[in-house]
Amino acid sequence: MAIKRKVNNLLALAVLSVIVERPMHRYEIASKLKERGKDRDMDIKWGSLYTVVQNMAKAGFLEEVGSEREGARPERVIYRITDVGRAEMREWTTELIADPELEATRFTAGLSILGVLPPELVIELLARRIATLEQTIGEIERELAALAGALPRLFTVETEYSLAMLNAEVAWARSFRAELVDGDFPDLEFWRRMHAENIDPADVFAIVERGEKPE
Repeated sequence: MAIKRKVNNLLALAVLSVIVERPMHRYEIASKLKERGKDRDMDIKWGSLYTVVQNMAKAGFLEEVGSEREGARPERVIYRITDVGRAEMREWTTELIADPELEATRFTAGLSILGVLPPELVIELLARRIATLEQTIGEIERELAALAGALPRLFTVETEYSLAMLNAEVAWARSFRAELVDGDFPDLEFWRRMHAENIDPADVFAIVERGEKPE
């Protein structure tokens, strides 16, 4: 069973993952997170870092151990991870690895209302997406190749996973686009007619709800 947390934000987990090394202030935490690309692995909203760190201290995951000041800059509070924070990091990571969770994406949202666009435009948009994905895949492959032997694989497995997911997405997008280009996609002609004749979406939904086959 998932633990009900006072702080349930992946930014909090990212903070724990770097502050476990040594006590840090918020600016150093942010610097470490950016340096290690955690903003690519997790949905990090930098503007909420201050609040998240405060909430983690209230929850007992972090504790203040001092402060420092540089020149005229505001005083910076230094935090360290607590035993409770260490246990939380382990338990939370265990949950993330063991328990699959269906995560909605922007692409899924777009696909769910794909019919609002004509199929010819979708073919063009998919080509653009595939090209962008291929470029991203190439960049990640070069990054992994550069790190091979220089960094233990333990610290790159999340990048390997991201690469595998991107390859799966581009393979699906190519296959789907090919169906549209070749005319093999079911109900393609009705989809075209929806836009050619400007059929009201309400009428389309009525047809589907009645269980009728679009013609």
